[in-house]
Amino acid sequence: MNDIPIPDVTVIIGAYEAMPYLIRCLESVESQTIGAHRIEIVAVDDGSTDGTGEYLEKFAARSAVPTRVVRQENSGGPSGPRNVGLGMARGRYVFFLDADDYFGDEALERMVAMADRAHTDVVLGKVVGVNRGAPRSMWTATKERVDVYNSKVIYTLSAQKLFRRELLERIGLRFDEGLKTGEDALFTMEAYLRGAGVSVISNYTCYYLVGRDDGKHVTKSGTYVWRFDSMRAMMALIHRLEPAGPKRDFLMIRPFTVGTLQQFGPNFLRDSEEVRRHKMELAAPLMDMYWNDRVASLIKVAERLRLAAVAAGRADVLVDILTYLREKTVPDVVGSRKGDKVFLAYPHFRHRSSGLSVSDFEVTVPDWRDGKRIEKPEVAARKASLSRRVARRMRRDVRRWKARMSTG
Repeated sequence: MNDIPIPDVTVIIGAYEAMPYLIRCLESVESQTIGAHRIEIVAVDDGSTDGTGEYLEKFAARSAVPTRVVRQENSGGPSGPRNVGLGMARGRYVFFLDADDYFGDEALERMVAMADRAHTDVVLGKVVGVNRGAPRSMWTATKERVDVYNSKVIYTLSAQKLFRRELLERIGLRFDEGLKTGEDALFTMEAYLRGAGVSVISNYTCYYLVGRDDGKHVTKSGTYVWRFDSMRAMMALIHRLEPAGPKRDFLMIRPFTVGTLQQFGPNFLRDSEEVRRHKMELAAPLMDMYWNDRVASLIKVAERLRLAAVAAGRADVLVDILTYLREKTVPDVVGSRKGDKVFLAYPHFRHRSSGLSVSDFEVTVPDWRDGKRIEKPEVAARKASLSRRVARRMRRDVRRWKARMSTG
């Protein structure tokens, strides 16, 4: 047994009712340019009834890629199969490949080379969507080393990444099987925060994220209660791992704007009164514990106001704001008397009875109004000053050029 070489990558595939998507998924592993001898597959059939398990066993018997198959009763989610696969993995790295999706041919070769070269613990390979959307903001450039504070990687927390297995074993990182959704976000965020850096590959499509025609993709299912469970876990994780200060405040933007806001968006207007009340009740302890002025100041006004209304327990005010946004009404820009602040006059501006403060309406980060960028006053003043200096310099240079021409 000791003579068996350690593979570079263990590809972990949790599969449930995955046919016929599983066929292309496995073909993409076999076609990896890194070579069959440098990878292994651990596939877990999670109680499928559509032939998924049988296909995996046939593949394992014929493929040049060493493949181990586990067949188990349905666990109810992706966490259990992934944890089983992780417990069996032997590779220096692991990659969690969903059975619906597939690799670009050079994906593993490029990601392993990047991790080895940069000595990072997580590698993000560019993802594109097939019949569905995919995150895009983090693929602007290939970078050997970034962190969660100087990049957009916190906006892609899915598990489809290359992870250094030594990190996962050293910190005992596993997927939370108690969460019905968002377990991958929790896992990835902890790897980001406790690992030795992140690499980003943007110049090659490593992963194709497939939207199933039958609509059974796991991210499309679930209830809002599960979403609140996920948000609660993410907020607690950030507070546990990141000391109080600007870095923690920055990280908290993510669960508030990608998570909480989705529960208090346009769909809230279509929710029943009972669901509205329940969502506000679920959000209340999270807002009490984690929402503060520092985090609020890092969020654009229209989004901040929705969260501030939730924090104040004012569903009626939230409905007013959502209705205003739905109608695409453009708020007035209001300056302070001293000229040192700018406000966007959304509904309930300067109405004390709303539970919102004037600061909730203040432009504290670059914002937009009717397609035009609005800066904080001090930023606008610096830009105006710079523009004036540049204009003066240009006029001076022109005068000097004219003087030389007249004396020449």
